[in-house]
Amino acid sequence: MLTRLVYQSAKDRAAHHLDRAGIFLKPEEQEEIEVADFGLSDLARYGLQLFTYVNTERCCAKEIVLFPRQTCPEHRHPPIPSLAYAGKEETFRCQAGSIYLYLPGTVTSEIGALIPRGEEQNFTVYQEVYLEQGDQITIPPDTLHWFQGGDEGAVATEFSTTSYDEHDVFTDARVQRTTQIVD
Repeated sequence: MLTRLVYQSAKDRAAHHLDRAGIFLKPEEQEEIEVADFGLSDLARYGLQLFTYVNTERCCAKEIVLFPRQTCPEHRHPPIPSLAYAGKEETFRCQAGSIYLYLPGTVTSEIGALIPRGEEQNFTVYQEVYLEQGDQITIPPDTLHWFQGGDEGAVATEFSTTSYDEHDVFTDARVQRTTQIVD
């Protein structure tokens, strides 16, 4: 749960990060920036800000802003049989800053991300992929992953198949995909 003031402040801050990265959004587009706190009410540690350009039956394109050390919790994009959907395949391209991304595979012995104390059970994949400006990676459907902005945060463009965020499966049972705003 976020207050309206915190939500608006995060939107404004995200718009500033996008502008600094050379990504122009019209004022009305800036108002469409979504702030996701994943129901954890701790935007400094958990969350992301995103702007969706398009999300159709065939493709999706978004800009993602991560504030410094802000984490998108571990999740996967599963198949949705009722929609004959194989799950979301997504490509992240780092436009500014840096991102620590984690996938299944060989465990990286000393990871660069900072896991919040007491939350270790909510992170199970530790093969680190470090993305800097110009780096990109494609993640197959139904693959567990999580990511965190570097010390300066990050801006990334996401290209994917259709996004059904409401069907994402999170390792942390507390996570709620829809942000609740209170006055």
